[in-house]
Amino acid sequence: MKKVFAAALGILTAIGGFVDIGDLVTNAVVGSRFGMSLVWVVVVGVVGICLFASMAGRVTAVSGRATFEIIRERLGPRAAGANLVASFAINLLTLTAEIGGIALALHLASSVEPRLWIPVAGLAVWLVLWRVKFQIMENVAGLMGLLLVGFAVALFLLGPDWGELLRQAVPPSPPGTEHPASYWYYAVALFGAAMTPYEVFFFSSGAVEERWTAKDLSTNRVNVLVGFPLGGLLSVAIAACAAVVLLPAGIEVSSLSQIVLPVAQAGGVLLLALVIVGIVAATFGAALETALSSGYTVAQYLGWSWGKFRRPARAARFHLTMIVALLLGVGILMTSVDPIAVTEMSVVFSAVALPLTYVPILVVANDPEYMGEHVNGRVVNALGTVYLVIVVVAAVAAIPLMIATGAGS
Repeated sequence: MKKVFAAALGILTAIGGFVDIGDLVTNAVVGSRFGMSLVWVVVVGVVGICLFASMAGRVTAVSGRATFEIIRERLGPRAAGANLVASFAINLLTLTAEIGGIALALHLASSVEPRLWIPVAGLAVWLVLWRVKFQIMENVAGLMGLLLVGFAVALFLLGPDWGELLRQAVPPSPPGTEHPASYWYYAVALFGAAMTPYEVFFFSSGAVEERWTAKDLSTNRVNVLVGFPLGGLLSVAIAACAAVVLLPAGIEVSSLSQIVLPVAQAGGVLLLALVIVGIVAATFGAALETALSSGYTVAQYLGWSWGKFRRPARAARFHLTMIVALLLGVGILMTSVDPIAVTEMSVVFSAVALPLTYVPILVVANDPEYMGEHVNGRVVNALGTVYLVIVVVAAVAAIPLMIATGAGS
């Protein structure tokens, strides 16, 4: 049983990070417009986040220090401060999207206006952060989020033409009805959804919460190799469901009800109910992660006491930072901004910010003063260098592609 729950951190990170509202929306949009022609980006993203999180987890386990503590030390206070501002802003944007995702999922289940659910969602996230232990939080949210496997079940029940789905995916190319610039814009968005920086903030800080040491490197590998590939498979299932049902009907995703339409068509009310519970759990787990990441980044940079393993009174500024982030997220959503639009923006800007955290982790993972005998090997370094190029290209291309395509429209 202990080995089963050893993967809980990775499962929560994957379900609440890889398969959050950003991934749900982006994969459904891509499937409804491009079919399976962008599934290769999911594969690239899964390998990339496995590499990134594995290095971050190994650095934390060996050094005993979380990501932003290391970033401040390696970059200095000024450069790390600029990194903090950018990371916190994008993290806040993502947190806003996740709270909006919870509200949309609850609206889908109850037909109650989403704006009425927004403060309820924010309060619920705060209560869990305030009162629930870290291990209980990760186990419950992660395992309930596994109900998103309902998308995979729906795909099989739909009985698609598997050969046609394969022809859409291989060789990858934009459909004749779509402009190449839009194709590459959504490729960057999918990559950003897969490799959001907050996943790594949460993963490495969670390793400190669970008191990992060099003896826990095998647990790090289990978390990474179970959690993120699982998230990738669920992402492909979401895109495939949209490709089978929405693409032929000419339906472009603009609401959560359209995302789950293939599930309702394939499995009826029961499967739809299970998937909605999974969406609530996944978006709630992601809201927990992003709220925690807001507190982690600021507290680690400023040297404050932090962590859920400490009572709130002993880490008051850490908890206050999370409360402020939650209030800001709720406040933004109460202005009637579209949560789907916020989601699409958050994944693109995640790609823009990715080099800020990827580069320091890659450097430290090669530093024998930090890592001793656990520095990156040749294969990991070669792969890390390839992904450094991909990360930088995606970051540079994101804003021009957004402007050129009108955010993919």
